[in-house]
Amino acid sequence: MLINLYSLTYIFVYATLILVQKYVIRKVVDFQKPIRLQLYLFKFLISMTGTIKTLTDKGFGFISVEGQEKDLFFHSNALVDVQFNELHEGDTVTFESEESPKGMNAVNVKRA
Repeated sequence: MLINLYSLTYIFVYATLILVQKYVIRKVVDFQKPIRLQLYLFKFLISMTGTIKTLTDKGFGFISVEGQEKDLFFHSNALVDVQFNELHEGDTVTFESEESPKGMNAVNVKRA
């Protein structure tokens, strides 16, 4: 079969975004740009997985992601439900990525 699990997941998430936009969000907040809303919601529904590559004494570190050349920076302020001193190199984490002036950062970092 040509449709793989990734494609089915993408279709399901996109359909869910459309339904949420149509029946829930529009009743609460009036958005003028539906496509921007879909991208906004899509960002919070999809999280990435990576491995902590480096931790520093200054409260920040780097996460390596399979298939990406550059590691993602994260700060201890970006941690959710875990303290910085509880993390160790090699731990698997889930996170969302965000653009910053210095490049991509990991935010909402949680232990997987």
